[in-house]
Amino acid sequence: MSFNTSLSGINAANADLNVTANNIANVNTTGFKESRAEFADLFSYTTYGLSRNAIGTGVKISNVAQQFSQGNIDPTGRSLDFAVDGEGFFTVNKNGNVLYTRAGNFQTDSQGYVVTPDGSRLQVFAPNAGGNGFDVGRLSDLQLLATDSPPRQTESISLMVTLPGNASQPATPPVPPATVPTPIPFDPANPNSYNASSGGVTVYDSLGVAHVQTSYFVKTGNPNEWEVHNFIDGAPAGAPSLLQFSDAGALVLPADGQVAMDPYTPTTGAGVLNLTLDVTGSTQYGSTFALRDVHQDGYASGRLSEISVSEDGVVFARYSNGDDVALGQIALTTFVNPQGLQSQGNNMWGATYSSGTPRTGTPDSSDFGQIQSGALESSTVDLTEQLVNMIVAQRNFQANAQMISTQDQTTQTVLNIR
Repeated sequence: MSFNTSLSGINAANADLNVTANNIANVNTTGFKESRAEFADLFSYTTYGLSRNAIGTGVKISNVAQQFSQGNIDPTGRSLDFAVDGEGFFTVNKNGNVLYTRAGNFQTDSQGYVVTPDGSRLQVFAPNAGGNGFDVGRLSDLQLLATDSPPRQTESISLMVTLPGNASQPATPPVPPATVPTPIPFDPANPNSYNASSGGVTVYDSLGVAHVQTSYFVKTGNPNEWEVHNFIDGAPAGAPSLLQFSDAGALVLPADGQVAMDPYTPTTGAGVLNLTLDVTGSTQYGSTFALRDVHQDGYASGRLSEISVSEDGVVFARYSNGDDVALGQIALTTFVNPQGLQSQGNNMWGATYSSGTPRTGTPDSSDFGQIQSGALESSTVDLTEQLVNMIVAQRNFQANAQMISTQDQTTQTVLNIR
């Protein structure tokens, strides 16, 4: 019996060494969670239970428990490297089998799907059809768009200017005997015929072709009154519109700040441009013209330039034209008992009865962690701690082996009694 007891101790110490060896081997494995060998003692018992003077019969390994603590998050600068800061596992699909991982070192396959190194596809909540929010009731594979971002036709130009309060109407000085200046007819080619211009503002038609819109400001002979002449590609875009300001310099006409232009038909074959000039916030102050802000809401077509992920897991495709398209929201999954997960290799775990029912949700909500892009979660293995564990397990192995040697000597002594 004593031989078997010591043998169980040797087996337990060997299992402890194996667990420690596996931890040390994975000290640099992304998202790896260290394991701990847990042991239980053994007792022989009869139908009537244990006697008071019963001696244990050894030890057995009761569990190899993975420790799901948070690993350090190390920046990598790579757009498809993700780390979970907090609770939750990335959800992936491998040939129809749903698995879970903490390793966020993703890449793209030949079809543009975001996958793990072994080809499992990252699962996200797909955007709703209307572009408002995400369908949290359905998981789908994350696929990066390989097509260009389509152009958007310009509809509105926002122009915020400060017109000089001491400006006078463009005119030629009177020639005696005349005493009244002669107004100069507006001509965009003649800078003396207008007081200021917005410069060229690039706008886009429905094909993404750029055009140049320019606004010219001309002081009229009436106090606090200006004309604005709009041109597109050098051609007039309708009759001049009036801008009127209060004696405090605030815009009063048009009341809504909107100046409509005549429709413009590009020669590119694109649709008609219906532009509105928004001069809300423009003022009449001081003695110099100032262009305080200019913005238009169109853009040309663009190519995919980078992928970015917000803390709540929304994956954006960013294009060279400045357009951002939400491709999906990363799905995280938590379990009541993570230690009940079954390791599948390749940094993957599978759900079991012991782990409990998977609960999938969005990052940075409830008890789900945040997503950090351009970073990876490192292994939780503490190398110094594992080396100490190795020494302890080695001593345990040696002690049990020595116990067998001692028992052998005792048995030999008994056999030699005559």
